Amino acid sequence: MNRSARAFWLRSPGHGELRDVTLTEPAEGEVLVRALYSGVSRGTETLVFRGGVPESQHAVMRAPFQEGEFPGPVKYGYLSVGVVEAGPVELIGRTVFCLYPHQTRYVVPVTAVTVVPERVPPARAVLAGTVETAVNALWDAAPLVGDRIAVIGGGMVGCSVAALLARFPGVRLQLVDADPGRAKTAEALGVDFAAPQDALDGCDLVVHASATEQGLTRALELLAPEGTVLELSWYGDRRIALPLGEAFHSRRLTVRSSQVGTVSPRRAGRSYADRLALALDLLADPALDALITGESSFEELPEVLPKLASGEIPALCHRVRYGDVG
Repeated sequence: MNRSARAFWLRSPGHGELRDVTLTEPAEGEVLVRALYSGVSRGTETLVFRGGVPESQHAVMRAPFQEGEFPGPVKYGYLSVGVVEAGPVELIGRTVFCLYPHQTRYVVPVTAVTVVPERVPPARAVLAGTVETAVNALWDAAPLVGDRIAVIGGGMVGCSVAALLARFPGVRLQLVDADPGRAKTAEALGVDFAAPQDALDGCDLVVHASATEQGLTRALELLAPEGTVLELSWYGDRRIALPLGEAFHSRRLTVRSSQVGTVSPRRAGRSYADRLALALDLLADPALDALITGESSFEELPEVLPKLASGEIPALCHRVRYGDVG
């Protein structure tokens, strides 16, 4: 067994580095995974990179295999796809998804990996964690046939939600974003696009994922009476003001949060494993490749993350390629 590996660590806010790791031998019930790809979810991971996780949320925001503590040093990440090199014979050579940080090889319990369906390319499977978030959001939102729906925020999560909603029959659906460049992504997903000022109102449901005060305010404006805003944004340590003193009460509007850390109560009989397996199955759709907007090697990650955090590299999901490193 090759026991050497390398991992990306946030040394301190704004400063990343690669560190050498020595792996333990896999015990019974464990697997050794060699990474092929990992994904950087620009919203959450760049917030972590900037040191923007509030102290009150340090425990809630922990990734499953995180090491260290916020704001740093910390090893953080949760979108990894690799090949099983050691473990139960039925898994050796299989491509798996794991909620693991950016690392070339790692040892985890068998229960922490999910086999990627053969019809899903490993390079696309890095989206599984985000599509899982979208699945949970739609379980929470419970859209109906014929609903009028807007998704505000054409980031990774918002686009994943829109991609799944595009399959619902009879819905009027718009992806709303201030960046006109997101129109091309919407087209690839088969979804209508609108700038915030041009979005259609009278919505039964607005899914908000822009992580901006302006976006959430616009979400309320677009609702029909009795409508619901499903809030997916994570604001970190920022405070958000809303116009709840205008027509909010008279129109009986609802703002509801959704968070992937808990399986939606509307699907209480489903497990986390069920939800992730569904997300991977949905990734058979090649249209979702539109959510991967850039790629770099693992060795470049310390230089790439600051550019993702600053917006110098615009991205939805930035894919990290491992190749033969580590």
